[in-house]
Amino acid sequence: MALAGAAPSVAQTAPAKTIGLAFDVGGIKDGGFNQAAYEGAQRAAKELGLTIRTSQPKKATEIGQGVSPLIRGGAGLVIGVGYANNDAITRTASEFMDSRFAVVDDLPKGKNAVGLRFREQEGSFLAGFLAGKQSSTGIVGFVGGVDVPVIQKFRAGFAAGVKFACPNCRVVTAFVAKTSAGFNDPKAAAVIAASMTKQGVDVIFPAAGGSGQGVVNFIKGQPCIRAANLPAGVTFKSDLFAAVAKSATYKKLCTTDSRPLFFIGVDTNQNALGDFDKKVNTLNHGLTSMVKRVDNAVYTIIKEYAEDRPWRGGDRSFGLSNGGVSVAIDSHNRALIPAALETSLKKVEQLITDGVIKVPTQ
Repeated sequence: MALAGAAPSVAQTAPAKTIGLAFDVGGIKDGGFNQAAYEGAQRAAKELGLTIRTSQPKKATEIGQGVSPLIRGGAGLVIGVGYANNDAITRTASEFMDSRFAVVDDLPKGKNAVGLRFREQEGSFLAGFLAGKQSSTGIVGFVGGVDVPVIQKFRAGFAAGVKFACPNCRVVTAFVAKTSAGFNDPKAAAVIAASMTKQGVDVIFPAAGGSGQGVVNFIKGQPCIRAANLPAGVTFKSDLFAAVAKSATYKKLCTTDSRPLFFIGVDTNQNALGDFDKKVNTLNHGLTSMVKRVDNAVYTIIKEYAEDRPWRGGDRSFGLSNGGVSVAIDSHNRALIPAALETSLKKVEQLITDGVIKVPTQ
């Protein structure tokens, strides 16, 4: 695991057997990084004999309120899942110097606090590369939950990957909201997806937590884009998926002058969400997923704490070189990504890890 900008190690009291997780909105089963963090914590708990306690805010204004109660309830390490927990983690860390703290997706202050951050731009570059290669219209979309630095890394990497694969392609960008509520508003995200398809977008990458389900829901109801509905000046440039078997619903709703719509999953492998008819041999509407291994990061920091290793505050960085991010290719989307394209994808990944391709962060 790479370590960047770490603060000096500090003494630690005997590790407590209780670990606290303070979630962002969306809950344990959000299909995103809340869920991934919980799975990593559960893996560590099972292996090390720990107890996991959680705080689950029901709305954005409640984020962070559970941090102090988790510490006072006996947790020796509290992990805030999501940047919105940073203020509460930083404040509580300064009050409980003998306890340990971490934030997923942001860098808290204090020698007893660590930031578990990811090079999302690297995985997003690969997702953008696939979108640029596989788009039928040359126009793809990015839906961010909120316009904040971590989401800008997703957007910047994605846009750069699209342009690397297809210099003439265009990326349409929109954000769900101006507050953390943007990560848990699937209805708003579905409206954005509808607007994007009217602009000719046929691949949408939502980096928006639970809101991303709205994009999936929209594509499930409208699985294709028709030539007659394309805006002026936009035409289909390819028909790459003509030979892929289609579902009965797709055949009913989509004529020969149509092309399929796709989403790109985020945080966890969400490819299966695009298998609308539950038949793996028919066309999947999840082109790929940009997997952020929050589970590995959370597991690692809990294990270090529980094994009483020297604690170092500061920034932990997870990317392509150390298994922190990846794009998912499995039985669901294999037909969408030919072997030659997968080979090219691996070459691009190597160029990134070798430092030949410098992926932007904003």
